[in-house]
Amino acid sequence: MSQPTHITLLDAADIQVRFNDNEVLKSASLTIRDGDHLGMVGRNGCGKSTFLKILAGLTQPDAGEITRRTGLVTGYLPQDMEGAAEATVMDTIRNGAAHSMQLLAEYETLAADSSRQSDLEQQIAAADAWNIDTRIKTAMTHLNAPEPKRLIGTLSGGEKRRVALCRAIVSNPDLLILDEPTNHLDTDSIEWMAEFLKKYRGAFLVTTHDRYFLDEICNHIVELQSGRFYLHKGNYSDYLESNLARMENEQALELKRKRFLRRELDWIRRGPKARTTKAKFRVDKFHGIKNTQGPDKDLEMELIIPPPGQLANRVVDLINVELELGGQKLINRFDFNFEAGMRIGICGRNGLGKTSLLRIVLGQLKPTGGSRKVGVLTEFNYVDQERIQLDPEKTLLEEVAEGSDMIDFGNGRLAIRAYLQRFGFNPKRINMKVKSLSGGEKSRLLLARILKHGGNFLILDEPTNDLDLPTLRLLEEALLAFSGCVLVVSHDRYFLNRVCTGIIAFEGDGQVVYNEGDYEYYREKLAERKEHLAKREEPAKAKAKPVTANTAKPRKLTWKEKKELEGMEEAILAAEEEVTRIEGLFADPKFHSKHGNKTSELTFEMEQAKNKAAELYTRWEELEAIRQDAGQ
Repeated sequence: MSQPTHITLLDAADIQVRFNDNEVLKSASLTIRDGDHLGMVGRNGCGKSTFLKILAGLTQPDAGEITRRTGLVTGYLPQDMEGAAEATVMDTIRNGAAHSMQLLAEYETLAADSSRQSDLEQQIAAADAWNIDTRIKTAMTHLNAPEPKRLIGTLSGGEKRRVALCRAIVSNPDLLILDEPTNHLDTDSIEWMAEFLKKYRGAFLVTTHDRYFLDEICNHIVELQSGRFYLHKGNYSDYLESNLARMENEQALELKRKRFLRRELDWIRRGPKARTTKAKFRVDKFHGIKNTQGPDKDLEMELIIPPPGQLANRVVDLINVELELGGQKLINRFDFNFEAGMRIGICGRNGLGKTSLLRIVLGQLKPTGGSRKVGVLTEFNYVDQERIQLDPEKTLLEEVAEGSDMIDFGNGRLAIRAYLQRFGFNPKRINMKVKSLSGGEKSRLLLARILKHGGNFLILDEPTNDLDLPTLRLLEEALLAFSGCVLVVSHDRYFLNRVCTGIIAFEGDGQVVYNEGDYEYYREKLAERKEHLAKREEPAKAKAKPVTANTAKPRKLTWKEKKELEGMEEAILAAEEEVTRIEGLFADPKFHSKHGNKTSELTFEMEQAKNKAAELYTRWEELEAIRQDAGQ
């Protein structure tokens, strides 16, 4: 990770933003220096995305000032990509490198004796513009971007996000601003992105719900709370420790303030005689502290899932399921029996068939082979944020109520207003229109709308996208307490580790495997399988036909190898005779009287002789294979 040089790239001073009666930024100030690797955290709707748009120059604050270093190059990834629908993927990504392209274009038109040549070469080298095409190809490969010639208008939401991320990073900007960069990325792409940012030479400011990601890439965490910034040194784990200390300190100060107010209130109530001229400072101090606002309290949230009905012995059984789409084998003979209490995570690269498996479980997609059997008591509830849309002109209450003021909740009923409040929506905002919500608040509203329908088999497709960290933790707690069955697709490693009792992994070429335990345990077992496979392939590689660098013809035995092969039979016979000799000594009835004091020594010699015989056999097979391939 690069070290800060203390050169200020950007300074945001006393930034204020108000939406109607909601003041999201209150004199918020933040300085970003060269080498700063900043992660921003805060509740949905607190103003994170708004502040990032201000830094990117896409919107203006109501008050405050942004000062940028002269010539500052900025890259920006928004939550929602905007671009010409008729533009190609490659053109869109190359637009992100416009600064580098301009430098190269100017350099190509320079006269041979231009005085600007040296300065321009320095700028091109600093931006690494000579390697722009290589960087574009690398980013598109590792971020699994769509084909270069595809049009933006034909892409899914996830594909657009990956294109936008490529566009943001290819120019190596001085300041990189990324709003939820891990959304719609698979685990491999997230790990590559983390390595990219850890080595990033410039500065970046990132908002993300991926806690492992924040832990790996950040040297500071910026917390946005109650419209102001709090800077914490270190990564996400360090932030949790320092934030807890700050909150405890604030609570201690608030307790001290309340004690003072109680004492002074008692004194003031004694009457006019107590409030003499000499004691006027006590009255002024009382009113000053009384008008001081205490620390803000977060709205209490529970994120409740309606209690599930009972499940039968059979929940869903998948029997020899196969799936082929577009000539590609996605699932090859997969068997699995879901049971009550299971919380199964699905992971794997994008495009391997994870969502297709969800649809097979739901009965929305018929497999090309095998069968699916569903229990008589199984009731599905599918959280699919891609396909379910919110009406921006409706209020929060209208979206969730859907014509009813109450919802069924276990054996009772619950008011919609109380239900929304449990999901962290302030009663004052329940009648606001959906279009005024942040992306994260919309995700939380979708969860509230879908989960109210109950069900005893929850199926969630990327539920963590755009959720803030407090809401994400509450979702984890709710799923851990859920007594039905849960099937969830996610690339959030922390989420999978905390929630899951088992992992279904798509490993490519139709291979789908199940591993009991969390995601980290699956990764351990995967590494063990790969190591075991490599060991099994070693003998085969030893027998394989060697090929020289300059010819396809099989190589021949050298003179030394010929002599070695000629004497191999005799050497093997001698080794086996030595094993037989020592075994004969152990079989002798008088062994203990003759050789009892040499038992350990003879045992070691026998093992050595056996190992030598085995090694000679392996070497003989290797040399004989070379001889036969060469026709010698």
